[in-house]
Amino acid sequence: MDEKFMQLAIDMARMGGQKEQTPFGACIVKNNELICCVHNVVWATTDITAHAEVRAIREACNKLNTIDLSGCTIYSTCEPCPMCFSAIHWAKIGKIFFGAKIADAQGLDFNELTISNQQMKELGGSPVEIVADFMKKECQALFQEWDESGNKKVY
Repeated sequence: MDEKFMQLAIDMARMGGQKEQTPFGACIVKNNELICCVHNVVWATTDITAHAEVRAIREACNKLNTIDLSGCTIYSTCEPCPMCFSAIHWAKIGKIFFGAKIADAQGLDFNELTISNQQMKELGGSPVEIVADFMKKECQALFQEWDESGNKKVY
């Protein structure tokens, strides 16, 4: 099931890239049921916080009518940035699967902070479980496709 949900996040990231957004996608799942799956819309909304993970958390909270997403898992095509990791922690999401790493995004000129999810977990004492490098090649391929697409905008 994990591959299925990450593939949905990859598909959403690809869709976002085709819509002149940055190629990041995220899905939130609870009890093996898809709650939501979205892509980044920073450029479309001129909202720098409209990262895929934050959008997914907003949608999941709305759909489940709670701010407590305990028991949920998030699948993200890229390692969540510090803002997104913090939101995941505050929402009490139990597990993060991610593919590409922050360094991969930096390689395409994204303005990423070089603080890994593992460092944030350790420094902040977060209980969230982290599964890194999940379907990494497929997630990294999103960046390559987007970089070659002519739709490239970074922030």
